[in-house]
Amino acid sequence: MKKAIILIFAAAVVCFIVAQSFLGKTPKPTYLEVAFNYQRQETHGSNQFAVWIENEAGEVVKTLFVTHFTAKGRVHGDEELVRGYIKRPYCVPTWVKDVKAEELSDEQMDAISGATPQESGLKTFTWDFTDQEGNKVKAGTYKVFVEATLFDPSSVLYTGSFSTKDELGTAVEFTSSYTVPEDDHKGMISGVQAILQ
Repeated sequence: MKKAIILIFAAAVVCFIVAQSFLGKTPKPTYLEVAFNYQRQETHGSNQFAVWIENEAGEVVKTLFVTHFTAKGRVHGDEELVRGYIKRPYCVPTWVKDVKAEELSDEQMDAISGATPQESGLKTFTWDFTDQEGNKVKAGTYKVFVEATLFDPSSVLYTGSFSTKDELGTAVEFTSSYTVPEDDHKGMISGVQAILQ
C-alpha cells in the first residue's frame, strides 16, 4: 500500500512538472541542498567546518552551519570559555573573516552552530533563500562555501556560484583550494555538491 501511494505521488509530481513545461511555466527552485561526505579525523586540531552563503557583494547572507567549538569554544573545568577561532586561529579562517565573527553575539553563534559530528557519513544542509533573520532574499547570483579545518593550519575551501533563477535540478560547480597540503587528512571532506531543488 505504501509503495502504491509513493508511486502515485511521484507520478503526480512528474505530471505536474510536464504540464507546467507545456504551459511555459517551468517550476522554480525553492531551496539549495548542499551535501558532502564527512570522515571524522582522530586527531586534535581537526573536524571543524562551516557552510555558508554570500551575495554578489561578498556579504554573508546566511550561515547554514558552523561547528560549535569554532563558534563558542569549550569549557574545561573552571577555565574561561574562549571561542574556538580565538583559541585556534586556523579554525575555518575564511568563514571567521567573512562573517565578522567578533561582531556576533553568543546568541547569534548559538543559532548557527551545532556539535561537531562524531559519526562519519553524508552531511546535508539546505538554504531556503532566506537571510539570517528569516527574510526572503532577492533573486540573483549567490555563492556557497564549504570550509574545513583538516589539521592545524591546513584547511580546504570549496566555492560554488549559482543563481536563484537557475532551473530546478541545476548542480553547482565547485572549485577547491588548500591552505597547506595535508594529504593525511584530505579525506575529511569529499564529494561536495549542491543542487537547486
